[in-house]
Amino acid sequence: HIIHLEYKNWILLTFSLPVVFFSGSEFYVNAWKQARHRMVNMDTLVALSTGIAFIFSLINTIIPRLFLESGQHPHVYYESATVIITFILAGKFLEENSKSKASSVIRSLMGLQPKTLTVSRNGIEMEIPLQMVAQGDEVMVRPGDRIPVDGVVLTGDSYLDESMISGEPLPVYKNSGSNVFAGTLNKSGNLVITASKTGKNTLLAGIIAMVQEAQSAKPPIQKLADKIASVFVPVVLAIAAVTFTAWFIWGPPPPLTFAFLTTISVLIIACPCALGLATPTALMAGIGRGASHGILIRNASTLEVACKINAVIFDKTGTLTTGKPVVTHSEWFIENDQNKQVLFSLEKRSGHPLAYAIAALVDGFPLLELQNFTDIPGKGVKATYCRQQYTIGNLALMNENNIAVPENLKDGNFIFFSGENALIAVFSVEDTLRKSSPEAIRKLKADGIEVFMLTGDKKETAANMASTAGIDHYFAEVMPADKNHFVKELRQKGYNVAMVGDGINDSAAMAEADLGIAMASGSDIAIDSAGVILMQGDLNAVAQAIHLSKATVKIIRQNFFWAFFYNVIAIPVAAGVLFPAAGFLLSPMIAGAAMAMSSVTVVMNSLR
Repeated sequence: HIIHLEYKNWILLTFSLPVVFFSGSEFYVNAWKQARHRMVNMDTLVALSTGIAFIFSLINTIIPRLFLESGQHPHVYYESATVIITFILAGKFLEENSKSKASSVIRSLMGLQPKTLTVSRNGIEMEIPLQMVAQGDEVMVRPGDRIPVDGVVLTGDSYLDESMISGEPLPVYKNSGSNVFAGTLNKSGNLVITASKTGKNTLLAGIIAMVQEAQSAKPPIQKLADKIASVFVPVVLAIAAVTFTAWFIWGPPPPLTFAFLTTISVLIIACPCALGLATPTALMAGIGRGASHGILIRNASTLEVACKINAVIFDKTGTLTTGKPVVTHSEWFIENDQNKQVLFSLEKRSGHPLAYAIAALVDGFPLLELQNFTDIPGKGVKATYCRQQYTIGNLALMNENNIAVPENLKDGNFIFFSGENALIAVFSVEDTLRKSSPEAIRKLKADGIEVFMLTGDKKETAANMASTAGIDHYFAEVMPADKNHFVKELRQKGYNVAMVGDGINDSAAMAEADLGIAMASGSDIAIDSAGVILMQGDLNAVAQAIHLSKATVKIIRQNFFWAFFYNVIAIPVAAGVLFPAAGFLLSPMIAGAAMAMSSVTVVMNSLR
C-alpha cells in the first residue's frame, strides 16, 4: 500500500514540476521582488498558496512516514497548485486575447505600410526595404501603390485615396508641391515624391503609436485597484494566519493537517486575480471597440474622462464642415463643351484653393494646351486658347479686363468665368456642412449635453451654419485665444468640456478642455492636443465615444463587484466557518476553481 502510494505521488510530482516552476515561475519571482522591498501584491498570494500546497505535498511524497506513523494520511495537493496556476494563466490568456482584439487595428494600420519601395539615388533606381529610406530620398510611386512615406510631390500628378486619414471618399488631386502621407493609395498617375518624414515620424506611424500608448497606459481607476490590492493582500494574510492558529489550537485531530488545508484554501480563494483583471480587460475591450469604429483613443484615462462630458464645443471649418469647398450654385450665360473644357483646363492648372471645386464641377474633359497661362495672386488666372483670352477670378479681375457683370452679382463672394469680351459663367463656392453634423448635434442634445460652435467667420455665416446644424449657442469672429478663454469659462461654471477641432488654432482650446477630440484630417498639433481622434470624419463618433466611455466605466465597476463578491463570500467558507455546524470544509482544489471563476467572470464581462 505504501509503495503504491509513493508511486502515485511521484508521478503527480513529476507532472506538477513544469507547471509550478516553469509556467508559474513569474509569480514566485514577482513575489520575491516585492518581499525584498517589504511589499506585497497579488502575486504574493498566488506564490504563497501554490508554494505552500506544493511544499506540503512534497514533504508527504518524500517522507510519507511522518504522517503515517502518527496515524494521519499523507495527503498531497499537487493538483491544487497546478490547477490554481493553470486557471490564473487561463485568465491572463483571456486578458491577452482581449488586448489582441484591440491590437487588430494596429496590425491593419501597419498593413498600410509597404515593405519595400523604389528610390532614385545618384540617378540609379533601386528597390530598398522601407526601413532604409532616408529623408530627402526621391521615391517612385506607381499607380495602385500605397505611399510609403510622408513627403512632397516632386514630379507627376495623380489622384490619391486619402480616406484613411480624412475619412473623405473622394480622391484628392496631387501634383508638384502637394503633400502626401504614408498609407494613402495612389489611384492613377506616376509620382516622384521627396521623402520628408520616414519611419516613426510619419502620420501613419504616429497613429499606430497612439493606439499602442492607449493600450499600455494605466488610468487613475487602475491605480485605485492597485491601492485596494495593497490593503487587501495584508488583510488576507492576517486572516490566513488567524485561520492556521485557530485550527492548530482548537481544530480536530490531526490539527496540523486541518490547519494547513484551511490556510491553503484561504490563500487560494482570496487570490485577487480578478481585481487585477477588472480594469485592463475592460479598457482594452473598450479601446478596441472604439478603434473598430474609427475612434482612436489616445490614452486609457480618456475613457474615464469622456463619460463625464456635459458640454461639447465644435470648431466650424473642417470640423462641422467638410473643410473642402464645393460649388453650391452655378449659372451659365454661354454654355457649351468648349467653354467647359477651357474652364476645366484653367482650374486644373490653378493653385487657388477653390479651383479644385470648380474643376470637379466640369470634370471629365481632357486637358487643353493653353497659351500664356498667368496666375494673378489674389485675383485669379488667365490664359489664351484659339487666340481668345479666357479669365476666371473675382470681381476685381473682371473689372480689370472690362467684363460686364450684372448688378445683382456684384454683392457677394462669387467667382466669374469670362471669355474675351463677355461673361460666360458665375459660381458660388462654399464650405458645406458635413452630412453627419445635424444628426450628431441631435444625439448630443438628446443626451442632455450642451452644444456650442466657435468660428472665426462673420456673424451672418456663423448664424446660417449654426441654424442648419441645429446649434443654439454659437460665437462668431472668434480668435484662437478666445476659444481657449471660452473653454476656461465653461469649466469655471462647472461644465466638463470636450473641444472638437482640426486646426492649429483649436489646439490650445483642446489642451485646455477636459477632453480634446480631433479630426484625423486636421493638423499635427491638433492631433497631439487631443485624447480622441476621429478617423472617419463622422461627427456621430463624438456621441459614440461618450457612450463607449460610459459603458466601459460601468463594466469596470461591475468587474470590481464580481472581483470582491467571490472573496467576501468564499473566504469565511474556506476558513472553515461551516465546519462546526455542517462538517463542511472547502477543498483547496475547489477553492482554486472558485477563485478562477471570479477571474473568468470578470474577463467575460469585459469582452461582452
